Amino acid sequence: MPKILIVDDQTCIQELIAKNLLLEGYEVATAGDLDSAKVHLYPSPPDLVLLDLYLDGPEGFRLFQDIKRQYSHLPVIILTAYDSYREDARLSKADGYVVKSTDFHELKKKIVEALISRKTCRLRVDSEAHRQEVRVAHCS
Repeated sequence: MPKILIVDDQTCIQELIAKNLLLEGYEVATAGDLDSAKVHLYPSPPDLVLLDLYLDGPEGFRLFQDIKRQYSHLPVIILTAYDSYREDARLSKADGYVVKSTDFHELKKKIVEALISRKTCRLRVDSEAHRQEVRVAHCS
């Protein structure tokens, strides 16, 4: 099953989301700050990251940029209490944006979409490698 990293500084939010995702069969890890998140990301990243933008300040923005710089194809879904950042240019490479809620339907839908997109990307890369061609696969 895919491994999802939940990065949120509120323990109750981590636990609530983790419980729901575990019931769906996902493997889950949690982190409450930048340093804890990096322990789960490097050297072996999860299959998807759920990221709160405000980890004791706007540290989530920096973590998002670091993730996309090191693992450009790793899906990151922004999970925040603020709808106002949906169009923020710094988040243009996010694989989803979900406003925190007790209704997990939208979050679960975004997770499935991001994981399917990542799997398709991996298949494309594997298929190209199998043909012994040296190309970079661009996945959106």
